[in-house]
Amino acid sequence: MVRRYELIVFDWDGTLMDSAAAIAASVQAAARDLGLAPPSDARARHIIGLGLDDALRHALPDLPRERYTELSLRYRHHYLVRDAVLTLFEGIEGLVRDLADRGHMLAVATGKSRHGLERAFATSGLGPVFHGSRCADECRSKPDPQMLEELMAEFGTTPAATLMIGDTSHDLLMARNAGVDAVAVAYGAHEKTPLLACSPVHCADTVESLAAWLRDNA
Repeated sequence: MVRRYELIVFDWDGTLMDSAAAIAASVQAAARDLGLAPPSDARARHIIGLGLDDALRHALPDLPRERYTELSLRYRHHYLVRDAVLTLFEGIEGLVRDLADRGHMLAVATGKSRHGLERAFATSGLGPVFHGSRCADECRSKPDPQMLEELMAEFGTTPAATLMIGDTSHDLLMARNAGVDAVAVAYGAHEKTPLLACSPVHCADTVESLAAWLRDNA
């Protein structure tokens, strides 16, 4: 079978894992712990996928940099409380395993830390399915293309043979900056309108429609 995309790269939170609401709530709770007005739901969701420092700067732009460590510790506390009950979106496990069975190389490019991703790999059971990954504490934050460029170099693929799938404009802009096609998913952190503004090759409203598009086009 001829494959259009040899390498398919997924974002994690809000794309594979149903975690966007937990991340936003954890950011808001951390802000309250520091006696700060919490960011709105929209602002808290907008940061999903960014590296931690960039995320904090966007969520609470008036917070002095010297308080980032304090805020990040409180964020991790609240997120880990919720982390134990997070699950993959329904249908994701079958979608990912089907792509692997069809011979695609699979990878993850995420705003999570390496420790956080390894924990998510273990709890979800999907770790062995992925051939590679890049995390925010190893690379420059999205939308910088470093994560995708390193994954393409690792697996010897070209931009034309690589696809990025994500739920945020940060994912789609990273793909654009790397010269890679992108598919948006509108069931995660960001609304559909800003996703479409990034000109993805497709925007899937559900896991089922994503799976159907990949069967026909990947």
